Amino acid sequence: MSQKSTEELKKSKMSTIGVVALIFSFVAAGAFGIEEAIAASGPGVTIAMLIIFPFIWSFPICEMVGELGSIFPTEGGVYSWGREAFGEFWGWQVGLWSAITTWLCQAEYCALVAGYAAKLVDLSPMGTYIIKIGVVVIFTIVNIIGLDWLERLETFFIVLVVAAFTAVAVVGFMNWNINPIQPFFNPEEGLFHSVGEGVAIIIWMYMGYECMSNMAGEMDNPQIIPKAMRLSQPIIALSYILPTLAALAAIGSWNAWSIESGGGAVGYADVLIQHVGTWAGVLFIIVAIISNCSIFCSYIAHGSRAFFVMADDHMFPPIMKKVDKRGIPTVSIILLAIFTILTCQFDFTTLVMATNPIQLYLYLMLVACVLKIRKLYPVEARRKMGLTVMPGGKLGLWFLSACVILVSLFAIYVNGTDYFVTGFIVIIGGLVSYVLCKWVYKGRVLDEPELYPLNPKTKLDLGDLMNMGAYMILSGALSVGAALFFRFYEGEYGTEYYLEEYQSGLFSNFDGMVQVCLIIGIVLLVVGVIMAYIGKKTEQPKLKELEEGRRKHLDKMIEEFHGAVPRE
Repeated sequence: MSQKSTEELKKSKMSTIGVVALIFSFVAAGAFGIEEAIAASGPGVTIAMLIIFPFIWSFPICEMVGELGSIFPTEGGVYSWGREAFGEFWGWQVGLWSAITTWLCQAEYCALVAGYAAKLVDLSPMGTYIIKIGVVVIFTIVNIIGLDWLERLETFFIVLVVAAFTAVAVVGFMNWNINPIQPFFNPEEGLFHSVGEGVAIIIWMYMGYECMSNMAGEMDNPQIIPKAMRLSQPIIALSYILPTLAALAAIGSWNAWSIESGGGAVGYADVLIQHVGTWAGVLFIIVAIISNCSIFCSYIAHGSRAFFVMADDHMFPPIMKKVDKRGIPTVSIILLAIFTILTCQFDFTTLVMATNPIQLYLYLMLVACVLKIRKLYPVEARRKMGLTVMPGGKLGLWFLSACVILVSLFAIYVNGTDYFVTGFIVIIGGLVSYVLCKWVYKGRVLDEPELYPLNPKTKLDLGDLMNMGAYMILSGALSVGAALFFRFYEGEYGTEYYLEEYQSGLFSNFDGMVQVCLIIGIVLLVVGVIMAYIGKKTEQPKLKELEEGRRKHLDKMIEEFHGAVPRE
C-alpha cells in the first residue's frame, strides 16, 4: 500500500472563531450578489426567500455536513463521504461536481471584485481583466503560504465586512421612508417566474457550508467544524436580511439594483452615499472589494483540495497530489489559478447560473450519503461518543432530507433550459471521465486489491455496472422530467427568448433543447435498466463476498478517527 499524500499535509489548529470566519467567507462574506436577485424577482420575494431559505436550505445542509463531517473528518469532505458510502464511482462523481463548481466560483468572485472596482474608477474590458488576474495571483500566493495565515486574514476581513453592513443596516433603518417589500414580486414576470428568476442567486448566497469539510484533514481539531457551522448560520442570515431590508427601505429603486456600474444602478453603497456622504459609500465599496477577495481566498483553499484527494486515491493525474516541503498542495493551487484566469472573463450572472445545477446534484448526493451512513452506524452510539448528529430523530432526518431534495429539484428546473443542458453535459461527462480515469489510473485497487478488485472484462470496479446503470436511470428520469417541465415553464416565450439570446447553435433552439433532453433521457433510462440488470446478475454475488471485508475496513477507518466504532 502506498503512503497517502494527505498524511503529508500541514496540520493547523484553528479556533472556533477562526473556523466561523472561514465558513462566513465560504458562504457569505457580505450580501454582495443579492442586488441581482432584487431586480429579477422584486424586493418582497427576495426578502421572503432570504428569510425562508435558512430554515429550508441552510439548516438542513449544515446539519447533514456536520453529521457526516463528525464521523468522517477526512480531507476531501463530500468526495470522501460519497466514496465511503457508495463506492469509488459515486465518490468520483461527487468529487468532480464539487471541484467544477468550486473552480467556477473562483471566477464568480473575481467578477464581483471587478464589478465593484468599476464603481470607483472607469475600467476598460482589458483593465477589468487585469484586475481579475491580479486578484488571482495575490491570493494564490497567500494560500501557498499556508492555512495559518489564511485563518488570520479571513478573521480580519470578516470584521471589516460585518462593520460595513452593520453601518448600512443602521443608516438604512434610521432613514426608513419606503415600503421595502413593495412590489412583492416583479410585475413583468408574475409570482411564480419571479421566484424562479431569483432562486438560483438566493441558493447561491446560501451555498458553501460543505467547503470547510474539504480541509478537515489539515486540522488538528476537526470536531469544532459542526459547532462553527451552527454559530455561523444566524450570522450569515442576518448579514443578508437586515442590510437588504434597511437599504430597500431607505433608497427603494428595486428595479435598478445591480452589481454593475452605470445606467443608474444602485446598491448597498448608495445608502451611505445618500444619507452619510460620498466618502462613506467609497469606503463601503473598498470593503466590498476586500470582502470578495476574502471569499476568493477561501475558495482557493477549498478548491485546491478537491482534485488533490482524488489524485491521492489514484483517480486523477498524480501531479495533482504533489505537496511541497511544508505540506502545501502547491501544484493544485497553481492549476486552480490558471483555470480561474481562463474562466473569469465571463460575467457574474452567467457563472452563477452555470454553477448551480452542478452544485445541486452534489447536495442531492449529500442526502443519499447521510441516509446510507445512518444505516451503518446508529445515531445513539454516535451521541455517546460525542459525535454530532442531526436533531429530531427519524422524523427530523426525513424532513430535512425532503427540504434539500425538493429545493434542489425545483432550483435545477427553474434555472432555465440552457443551464440545465449545460449541467447535464457535466453529468454525462462525469460518466465518461470516470471510465477513462479508472482505466488509466486504476483507483483503490492499487491500495486494497483484495477489497476492491476489478471486473476482468470491464476493467472497472466490481459493482460499477450497477452503479453506472443507477446513474443513467436517475439522470434519464431527471432529463425526461426536465423536457416536460420546460414545455410548461418556458413554452410561451422560450423559442423567441433563446433565439434572441444566443443567435445560433443548440442553445438558440428552445424546441431542439427540449427534444434533446427527452431523447437522451429515454436512451439513458433504457440503457441504464439494461446495464443495472447485467451488473446485478454478474457482479452482485462476488460483491456479497466482499461486503464483510469492506465493512471492517470502514470500521477501522472510523476507529482511527475516534478510538472506537459506534455500535448498538
